[in-house]
Amino acid sequence: MAKGFLKSLDKNLVVYSAGTKPAEKVNPFGIKAMNEIGIDISGGVPENVDKYINQSFDYVITVCDNAKESCPIFTGKVKTQIHIGFDDPADAVGTEEKILPIYRQVRDEIREEFHKFYNERLK
Repeated sequence: MAKGFLKSLDKNLVVYSAGTKPAEKVNPFGIKAMNEIGIDISGGVPENVDKYINQSFDYVITVCDNAKESCPIFTGKVKTQIHIGFDDPADAVGTEEKILPIYRQVRDEIREEFHKFYNERLK
């Protein structure tokens, strides 16, 4: 979702998204929550962060609450590494009526924090 927001703010940004334990496909609840606000993330492909640890980046941003502790050390050139933590909505269980509101809440938190990040650091 964070990648979707950043790309929606500036199509020229080069944004990668990866996780320590990537799923096989983008979570359908995440897709649905983002589609509700006009951002399509359905074409995303979950990737393992190990693919990127030797590359150079202006920013490396961890987003899940436990990622700060479990994310590998980047050995490439990283100008700024920051953590903007959110609860992982993929941990939600139950019916769609119980899960989708959690995705919406996290989506809205991500939108707020990444708009702030973009306006304060990238714009």
